[in-house]
Amino acid sequence: MMNNKVEKLKSFPLLSSIDDNELEVLAGYMKENIHEKNDIIINEGDWDTTMYLLIEGTVDVIKTTIYNDKFVCATLSDSMYVIFGEMALIDKDKRSATVKAKTKCKTFSIDSESFNKFLDEYPKGGVKLLKLMNKNIIRNLRIENDNLKLIYQALIEEIEFN
Repeated sequence: MMNNKVEKLKSFPLLSSIDDNELEVLAGYMKENIHEKNDIIINEGDWDTTMYLLIEGTVDVIKTTIYNDKFVCATLSDSMYVIFGEMALIDKDKRSATVKAKTKCKTFSIDSESFNKFLDEYPKGGVKLLKLMNKNIIRNLRIENDNLKLIYQALIEEIEFN
């Protein structure tokens, strides 16, 4: 079971620079979860400190507007080797989106307490992992900045032409 978990973890680009020994320890801290279709994995606004790696299946990332309308802002699949909820390991703030299982899914998860234990045991591997997580967060932030520019431009055009 542990070797299979380590092999799954190795397939994630986020974890590619972590050595096998560190991956095995990290895998020991991770829980395996099964989510049925339509299960809510993360609920926007909840307080939680868990990060997930999508091992099998597809999920929708859902945001709520100021009018309480919900919209899918991304669909993620296991072939994308995605993680979600990683900000919760660092800032321990409210969830910024809902993640809902679109199909039956399997995830590995780690909470901040277990993550911090891993960092204490393997600081070198922990620094590598934190750098990779930060790259992921920064990439997502850049995408959102580009989206904001598009929305702003559309708003300006709407105002100018109406």
